[in-house]
Amino acid sequence: MDASTHFRLYAERRARLASQLGPGGIAIVPTALERPRNRDTDFIYRHDSYFYYLSGFAEPQAWLLITAEGRTTLFCQPKDLEREIWDGIRLGPEAAPAALGVDEAFSVAELDQRLPRLLENRAVVWYPFATHTGLEGRIDGWLQKVRARVRYGALCPESQRDLCTPLDEMRLVKDAHELDIMRRASRISARGHIRAMQRSAAMLRAGQDVREYHLDAELLHEFRQGGSQYPAYGSIVAAGANACILHYRADAAPIRDGELVLIDAGCELDGYASDITRTFPANGRFTGPQRAVYELVLASQEAAVAATKAGARFIDPHEATVKVLAQGLLDLGLLDKNKVGAVDDVIAQRAYFPFYMHRTGHWLGMDVHDCGSYVEPSEVGQVSERQDPLSGETIKDRPSRILRPGMVLTIEPGLYIRPAEGVPERFWNIGIRIEDDAVVTETGCELITRDVPVAPDAIEALMRG
Repeated sequence: MDASTHFRLYAERRARLASQLGPGGIAIVPTALERPRNRDTDFIYRHDSYFYYLSGFAEPQAWLLITAEGRTTLFCQPKDLEREIWDGIRLGPEAAPAALGVDEAFSVAELDQRLPRLLENRAVVWYPFATHTGLEGRIDGWLQKVRARVRYGALCPESQRDLCTPLDEMRLVKDAHELDIMRRASRISARGHIRAMQRSAAMLRAGQDVREYHLDAELLHEFRQGGSQYPAYGSIVAAGANACILHYRADAAPIRDGELVLIDAGCELDGYASDITRTFPANGRFTGPQRAVYELVLASQEAAVAATKAGARFIDPHEATVKVLAQGLLDLGLLDKNKVGAVDDVIAQRAYFPFYMHRTGHWLGMDVHDCGSYVEPSEVGQVSERQDPLSGETIKDRPSRILRPGMVLTIEPGLYIRPAEGVPERFWNIGIRIEDDAVVTETGCELITRDVPVAPDAIEALMRG
């Protein structure tokens, strides 16, 4: 993106937010803190998503203030030759207005001094609730200084509001710039999955000892080779029975001939996440039971994809998935129809839950589990109650979000079959998840992660070398 486009994109976002702050409103948006790893080293720094969405500025120790009138003030690190030798070049407040399109910029060292005056005579203070430890206390301290000046005619803001509410709605529908980045991130991630699949089969054919970390290394290599800054989340590389652990992390377990490998991994590119899961036979050849379960999960994903389109509800893909999985569990003998009944009974009683215990998707964007309400805002007051058949808990349901073009969600059904009484042994320790990233369109959805194969025959062909 050229400088003028960059300038305009973030300025437009700030203007949209400003228009929602109401008379006398002011928004305070901090970026993320630097986090110590041990002694004098920090974790790799990653900006706050809300802050970056409004600024495109990735340096630490920065704050944005946006007024309802559309004026933006940035606080950032000052130029410091000695620190820049150690930590890298800083933009600095002098260059920030021209580079970022803000109205004014100051050193972050002046934040506590200037903030009370900027808050004076404002009606409402907006900031992200429950996202930055200590932020509420810091704002309270600034407001105390404003209140101390009321005898001199200063007015103190009368209310505080959650800035996540308007920002979440803005971020939920992606613009063309965001979708372009996410498509590129998906292509990079897909290449990483392909490398991992092929290396697994190649090492086993060569009689080599294969470990989960070998495949993780392929992912990391391709992510960085493709220009990604880092993984979007801790990669899951789960061999054999480990695939039945939903949030397993890539470790040192052996990858054995005849077992499956589940990889859930995606890169982050320019602030946006990708999220792909593929399950494949370590040696490149599905066994009969593995293929049967895999084809069932794939069929459930296809049903979910068909249900993902503008005007549908967020819950619709999940319900489509569950219907297919429930019938398939009966057909494969993983559920006994004499005990659990027909497919509608399986769904009503959640008898599928031991094998499928998570939702079929989530929002995707700057965060891998991206922001945005899953409840339709226009129907939030409509509440119905039901009793969970497993826990007995009373659940309050609100109407699910209506999908709109430009929303991005994952579609990720799975089955996780642990050894248990009544479960045929041939299916034990088969864990399968298939996940793709879907952009909602007017007529359906665009799967942006299909550069890595998903059909079992295509996976086997890829892994033959």
